[in-house]
Amino acid sequence: MSLEALNQRVKEDLAYLAYGGANWVRSTEHADGHVYDVIIVGGGQSGLGAAFGLLRERISNILVIDENKAGLEGPWETYARMTTLRTPKHLTSIDLGIPSLTFRSWWEAQFGSEGWEAVDKIPRGDWMNYLRWYRNVLNLPIINEVKLKLIEPASEGIHQLHVEGPGVDSGTLLARKVVLATGIQGGGEWHVPPMIAERLPRELYAHTSEAIDFERLRGKRIAVLGGGASAFDNASFALAAGSAEAHVFVRRAQLPSVNPIRQMEQSGMIERFHALGPADKYAVISHFFQYNQPPTNDTFNRAAAWPGFELHLNSPWLGVEANEDGAVVTTAKGKFAFDFLVISTGLLSDPALRPELKLVENHIARWADCYEAPAEQRNELLDAHPFLTSGFAMTSRSKAGESQLHGLFVFNYSALASCGLSASAISGTKSAVPKLVSAIADQLFLDDREMILQQFFDYDEQEFTASWVKSSVPS
Repeated sequence: MSLEALNQRVKEDLAYLAYGGANWVRSTEHADGHVYDVIIVGGGQSGLGAAFGLLRERISNILVIDENKAGLEGPWETYARMTTLRTPKHLTSIDLGIPSLTFRSWWEAQFGSEGWEAVDKIPRGDWMNYLRWYRNVLNLPIINEVKLKLIEPASEGIHQLHVEGPGVDSGTLLARKVVLATGIQGGGEWHVPPMIAERLPRELYAHTSEAIDFERLRGKRIAVLGGGASAFDNASFALAAGSAEAHVFVRRAQLPSVNPIRQMEQSGMIERFHALGPADKYAVISHFFQYNQPPTNDTFNRAAAWPGFELHLNSPWLGVEANEDGAVVTTAKGKFAFDFLVISTGLLSDPALRPELKLVENHIARWADCYEAPAEQRNELLDAHPFLTSGFAMTSRSKAGESQLHGLFVFNYSALASCGLSASAISGTKSAVPKLVSAIADQLFLDDREMILQQFFDYDEQEFTASWVKSSVPS
């Protein structure tokens, strides 16, 4: 099969499912311009899947915006530096149950079934190429180079999105519903410890989420802070680009060996997480944070194979200072001098950190507002996550904020505490997108409940028009 043949198969499969039927949501008029039923912020894998899901539900007055250039959405060709995805290749995601839309179908159309069998894990660049194909074959309504600056609640259940960038002519867009499909960092910000951010000049360090000029680091000694997979990805990437040494510093005495995601993928935890009560949800995610994700064996072995690689266990950084040659890192085991530091310390999730939410964030309920965890489980990072419905909708701290938040949905990594492994995790996308889409459709339907019910009660179109004349009985 060729890609051209696969494209045709996708169209046929969707036709058999009556994809593309008439939009059922009422049209909304506004003096300031067109009102979209849904605007999705973010054109990466989560935004693409959400858009397709909405279109399948005959909600077609939608728009996806992304601040990046077309084809560069998400992390895959910007700051992601792993060689392959960490997700098992057999897990499906944004195909939403359509076999011809799976990564496997796309791959086999080019390399055959034997090519698929030869794949261990999905190469990172090929995953991005698959997303580009998915967007194009479905003809999803996406505008690139549009950055969301602010969400401003307006009247009559409409949100005004203040945007900028060459992708739009106007500085505002109007929507009844807004989905923040803004990736791993979209619920907060990447974290750099204050002892680094406040003590070092900016040219001496970068977070792993940033663009890093590794060519400039050829022959240099670099240090990586953090024990997650991205720390080893960046160490390996730097050494492959010509860095002389890459030292990874981990605060733990041993690297974690258990990956709780593998258990979640097999146990129903991902699909049914929404059925748990707050106490169970909190306990699960608190436990998840304790383990986090270890590096995959191939990721670690790839880094460790380089002569210039060094691993420092039980070595939290106690202090960092700049000197004339670079940066000096102090640990309990001594001081180390480096030319550059790469910070792999994850992120913080808190709506207060998002500038686009500054008009509404004080209304957004956090987990600390809704659940008091036992002392042995208490986690301040988890407490700051937004407390969402099982359909990813924001909830309010008080009655006063309900109208301000109505129509806002969080489909980024900060949904983890409320909705489990879902948005921004390939393992969870398959079950998460239908929950999000169903919640949006339900809200649109209930918003228009009175009109829809009245139309139902008033409906009197005659469908049956046949007549029957009794024939005469033969004598």
